[in-house]
Amino acid sequence: MLKGTGLLFAVLFSSFLYAQETKEYLIHTIAFYNLENLFDPADDPVTFDDDRTPTGKDHWTYEIYLDKLKNMARVISDIGTDLTKNSPVIIGVAEIENRKVLEDLVNEKALFSKNYGIIQFDSPDRRGIDVGLLYQKSLFKPRNSSKHEVLIYDLNTGKRIYTRDQLLVSGYLDGDLIHIIVNHWPSRRGGEAKSRYKRNKAATVTKKIIDSLFSIDPYAKIITMGDFNDDPHSPSIKKIVSAASNKKDISLKGLYNPMAKLAKKGIGSLAWADRWNIFDQIIISEALLRKDYATYQYYKAGIYNAAYLTTKNGKYKGYPYRSFSNGVYTGGYSDHYPVYLYLIKEKRFFKK
Repeated sequence: MLKGTGLLFAVLFSSFLYAQETKEYLIHTIAFYNLENLFDPADDPVTFDDDRTPTGKDHWTYEIYLDKLKNMARVISDIGTDLTKNSPVIIGVAEIENRKVLEDLVNEKALFSKNYGIIQFDSPDRRGIDVGLLYQKSLFKPRNSSKHEVLIYDLNTGKRIYTRDQLLVSGYLDGDLIHIIVNHWPSRRGGEAKSRYKRNKAATVTKKIIDSLFSIDPYAKIITMGDFNDDPHSPSIKKIVSAASNKKDISLKGLYNPMAKLAKKGIGSLAWADRWNIFDQIIISEALLRKDYATYQYYKAGIYNAAYLTTKNGKYKGYPYRSFSNGVYTGGYSDHYPVYLYLIKEKRFFKK
């Protein structure tokens, strides 16, 4: 078992190795971050992005856009570095307008040297916001990717409600096949109870993807991440996705939610109306809990809430330092903190 003392660190492929006695471990960060409306200033005639243009309500200028990119790049480059001395090898992102903003993001000075690849599909969301995946090309090799639509209809009118597609990416992390699902479920607009059926529908799609992966391989290593707009104890997560909060309750093809313990401690990834929530979560399959370090296994999870990401004063003191408030760009970051977990693998099983 890894302990916090007597760790020996050594560099390998920009990742770090753990050592306890004679054992050394590779370690990587996997993360998720809601980038809080990362839009470019151009007006897309197909989507409702008018507010995020220079002449729109938010006065979203090119200068503001560049500052937002710099801030997002700084955060991503910092996540998990206390142990790995490397930015996340894989990071799912939400609230991004298109592929271009991700291309601009990975070319920022703080991220350029990491050589991130991009996987993103356009979604039918009315505002045009999508989810995406960034990965370090030297460490993760995508095998295939696909998008999965969430069909939701208004309970009164029967009209379709367009929301974000879910992204599935399968690939190899140092030779280990890992499946990643990136989500951004419907919001709680109109109230939690009234909008619950929308997130339950999204949860059903996520569960279907997971079950399809398990039908091929019951030992599949699956990581489900995203802004679920629900907490770990919500029915969508606990009952539909069936993500358990206790490792002892996990059996073959089961799912574990490490964010549940953080929620019980009152720790959150975002705050609203003087209440903390963990809408941002990373859920993993049983195959990542086996403690057999011949392949990558779960080590621990957390919320990246560094001091510079937190509002220092005023009405929202202690909350995430968001980039936009009361119609004004603040120079901040996001209204969500990023979440992350570490995967470790014994060095002697690593093959170049």
